[in-house]
Amino acid sequence: MNKKVLIKENIKQIINNRKQKIKKLKDININPYPAKYRLEKNNADIISDYINLKKETIINNVMIKAAGRIIRRRNMGKSIFLDIKDAYAEIQIYINVNIIGKEQYKLFKNMIDISDIIGIEGTPFKTKTNELSIMVKKWRILSKAVKPLPEKWHGLKDIEVRYRQRYLDFIVNGNVKKNFLKRSKIISAIRNKLENLGFIEVETPILQYIPGGATAKPFITHHNSLNMDLYLRISPELFLKRIIIGNVDKIFEIGKNFRNEGIDRNHNPEFTMLELYQAYTDYNDMMIIAEELINIAAKVVNPNAKLIFKKEKLFDLIEKYTNLNLISFLESDRMIDVVKNLNLTLPKNATNKKILNQIFDEKVVPNLKSPTFVIDYPAIYSPLAKTKHDNPKIAERFEIYINNMEIGNAYSELNDPYLQKNKFIQQRKEKYVQKDNISYDKDYISALEYGLPPTGGLGIGIDRLIMVLTGAKSIRDVIIFPTMKLNDRKL
Repeated sequence: MNKKVLIKENIKQIINNRKQKIKKLKDININPYPAKYRLEKNNADIISDYINLKKETIINNVMIKAAGRIIRRRNMGKSIFLDIKDAYAEIQIYINVNIIGKEQYKLFKNMIDISDIIGIEGTPFKTKTNELSIMVKKWRILSKAVKPLPEKWHGLKDIEVRYRQRYLDFIVNGNVKKNFLKRSKIISAIRNKLENLGFIEVETPILQYIPGGATAKPFITHHNSLNMDLYLRISPELFLKRIIIGNVDKIFEIGKNFRNEGIDRNHNPEFTMLELYQAYTDYNDMMIIAEELINIAAKVVNPNAKLIFKKEKLFDLIEKYTNLNLISFLESDRMIDVVKNLNLTLPKNATNKKILNQIFDEKVVPNLKSPTFVIDYPAIYSPLAKTKHDNPKIAERFEIYINNMEIGNAYSELNDPYLQKNKFIQQRKEKYVQKDNISYDKDYISALEYGLPPTGGLGIGIDRLIMVLTGAKSIRDVIIFPTMKLNDRKL
């Protein structure tokens, strides 16, 4: 019998044993899953209150309550030392037969296991080794765990198991949980900053009649009562700009987008975006806001952080790292010649846009470690952006790069309804739009006819921003439950 089979059989035996304990507890009228356990303080607060106790000191006139999951246990004859962990800290507890009595001690010793959640009452004290502990006078089972924690407390290494069973990852790998707490604080800091700047948070539809705001393949669903297909949004952009048209000048949304495309270290089918729009601004103003927001987020991870951004023009960067002036190749439709010059391998039927993107990704992005606004993109590939007043072939658009990763995109928003309509019609020739027979958003054009003021718009990928700030290697490390291939194995 190989090691894996032995482990599986051993776990099965442990589970059966714990099920028997649940039954025994119920047989003696002890509920292994009570409804409530009131606490006045968490473990971190208890530690803070008594951390300065002198070694081998007991405070007999104080009773405190604590609760948590048992993560370590050391049996020592007539006493047991355990570590229990709540959401905030671990604390040591001490159970002695002479203190709680033989019956309660025997019950605890025989019925309680590592990973069970318990509540205790007792007195704080410091051990001979100067460790703060609680001497238990009463205890109660709060949740009997059927399954054991992964073998060896620090041993949850299987990346697939970690992503699929994030709850175990949180229990076993403390740093993982810390990164998700940082994520929460980063989003909160961004939200607070925008509110302080006078922005109003809004919510736009996730189910849309027509997916717009980006060129991407959407997820399709069907509404039974209306008997119609709907799409999970690929971007909230067109709905957010409708709100600007409605005389609300500063808005933002932090929410999920969905794109039915590839999965890799930088892409997950559902991801979190910040999008904001401000009337009477342009893409230059969006650079100022982007720099402020990213620095606010960076200070959550490192209070001393200060990111300084530089501006670089797209075609200047390409020429710097390829020695080629791509503008002339684009205008003369000779991008395939660039492929030959640079020895690039492209998929079949590659468009000029795809060639440009690949050149930029392979030759430029590896050099964009410092925070950089890459500005001035071809207008033909930026259908929602205004063009520069002195060069209609270039869009007032920038993308944000930090540590060789794109984390944001911004425009001076196009507000000419008829030019926008023509660009939408041209955009329908994109592969996904054409294949899925999706029309352009005519209602958005109708809204534009009422007048969209000059507006700047900014989108920042929250997941990628957190990757950059925390040093995560994969987007799956910053999404609590990333999209995974279906696994039929029993967990």
